[in-house]
Amino acid sequence: MSPEVESAGEQTAVAPEVEDLEIDLLLEGIARRYGSDFRGYARSAVKRRIRARVQAEGVATISGFQERVLHDPVAMDDLMGALTTQDVGMFRDPGFHLAFRRRIVPLLRTYPFVRIWHAGCSTGEEVYAMVILLAEEGLASRVRVYATDMAEGVLARAKAGVYAADQLPLWEARYKAAGGRGSLTDWAEAGPAAVRFDPALRENVVFGQHDLATDRSFNEFNVVLCRNVMIQFSRALEQRVHRLLHESLCRLGILALGAHESLRGSGHEDRYEAVDAAQRIYRRVA
Repeated sequence: MSPEVESAGEQTAVAPEVEDLEIDLLLEGIARRYGSDFRGYARSAVKRRIRARVQAEGVATISGFQERVLHDPVAMDDLMGALTTQDVGMFRDPGFHLAFRRRIVPLLRTYPFVRIWHAGCSTGEEVYAMVILLAEEGLASRVRVYATDMAEGVLARAKAGVYAADQLPLWEARYKAAGGRGSLTDWAEAGPAAVRFDPALRENVVFGQHDLATDRSFNEFNVVLCRNVMIQFSRALEQRVHRLLHESLCRLGILALGAHESLRGSGHEDRYEAVDAAQRIYRRVA
């Protein structure tokens, strides 16, 4: 056995330039085999998550992992989940939801029908948070939410609306801070192990696959939520996504970004005005 491999299933030590080449080949193979493009994602995060999947799969090299991913859709699904799933939780930024409730809901009341795109919805917690907010404000029946992500497995979890029960106390506190009018258990069945959200919350939600890196706009929206998604992207991909989001918004439509995201460097700074700059909520004006 080579001294570079301590035991079966452990990764082989390779030079950084070789590892970078292996990752390039893996991402290129994924794009060509499955149509999912991670080549524009932030390199450090992609590298870290691929290394974790290589270890979990028990292969010695990224090249060996590539062979498995290209031939085994299950391995690909697991990698997709690792690369796309965000640790979000419900009402992660209560200040944003409170601002949305106070500043944006009154605007939405002026429309007979509202289309909202939740781009990069991950496992769906924030989709349910927004639908609950809209329901409490009496808007749910005239709002259609399009919740998209590139990973089929992640979307399946979002559609199910079932989450670990141990998160409920934290989510309940955030919900209250976000201006919640009751209790999250008004909208969910809480058991000892899991919380299952009311299927009625999904009546006006359409879950579907969409890759921000490659796909085009598919509708015109009054609100686009793309929060804590572009922090995973390179600058070039971030600019591409900003073009897509701008194309997808109607005039005076609302764009909501994450707490660590902004319009700076997007090339679209002069096409929006701030509704609540602190909460990264903007209105398209051009």
